[in-house]
Amino acid sequence: MPNGQVVAIHLAEKAGTLPRPVAHVRAVPGRGLEGDRYFVGEGTFNRQGERKPEQQATLIESEALEALARDYQLTLDAAESRRNLLTRGVSLNHLVGRKFSVGPVRMRGIELCEPCGHLEKLTRPGVRKGMIHRGGLRAQILTEGVITARDTILVDEASEA
Repeated sequence: MPNGQVVAIHLAEKAGTLPRPVAHVRAVPGRGLEGDRYFVGEGTFNRQGERKPEQQATLIESEALEALARDYQLTLDAAESRRNLLTRGVSLNHLVGRKFSVGPVRMRGIELCEPCGHLEKLTRPGVRKGMIHRGGLRAQILTEGVITARDTILVDEASEA
């Protein structure tokens, strides 16, 4: 499987706010990405400050956003996707149940990040349908480190979660 690259990083400090671009972010196992709403337990889908492995980091392919524009004539920029890491050159759907590295940080793909009604409510009609099966990946952070834009994504060839 080809390796990919981090194109951009986005964090939202509070639920419902538009994520902002950052040059780098510290990933912390059991917590998430420092400065993001889920890190402090204030994401839209948190319940009483709980921190689930699948809420630690989210990734989306830049190719998926390009396909949305091409196939559905809907433009969604990386921040609007509400995912933390914008990638290029790696098939995120194939990382469910697999371990991989984002720069110095080890992660495990937990589940697909299918689009929901909340995403469509915050963006525009048709986004949910257009992003089915290409809405990204929810990942658990396994090791601490700093992720930067342009970091390489390396997929373990023989990994199973």
